[in-house]
Amino acid sequence: MPKIYCTSFDSKIGTIYIASSDKGVCKVCIPKETKRDFFGWLATHFNEEDVVENKSRNKDVIEQLTRYFNGKLAKFSVPVDLTGTSFQLRVWKELRNIPYGTTISYKQLARRAGVPRGFQAVGLANSCNPVPIIVPCHRVIGSDGSLTGYAAGIKTKEFLLRAEGAILI
Repeated sequence: MPKIYCTSFDSKIGTIYIASSDKGVCKVCIPKETKRDFFGWLATHFNEEDVVENKSRNKDVIEQLTRYFNGKLAKFSVPVDLTGTSFQLRVWKELRNIPYGTTISYKQLARRAGVPRGFQAVGLANSCNPVPIIVPCHRVIGSDGSLTGYAAGIKTKEFLLRAEGAILI
């Protein structure tokens, strides 16, 4: 079984927990998700003995997230190792196509994912995104422009969108 390397770091939005495999980042827990949530997710997806603390293996993702929070990075280049259903993977692939500093609606995302009436299903897939920010589910908003549905909370979603210049309120 492959090793999973995990660590945490303090960011502008609070403590972030990260896990990576040899293939890429597989889990990012941002505030509102706890350390317990993080290790619970890891326990569901990997064997406990394969999870090891290793900050140096996550150095690149920490650096890129820090640069993102400081307004110095618009596109992540760290590889990701996503675990999900085929539908979730399809939705998450579409999320990665939303440019920095822009937003789309859940309805638009559903169309892009090939399920024009499936905006609730894409919303659910968004909520299961294991690597938020890197796979930018925060860029999806309500059809009326409202900031809805973000697992880390609307204030965090608003902070991220403001930092990207997607909202100017």
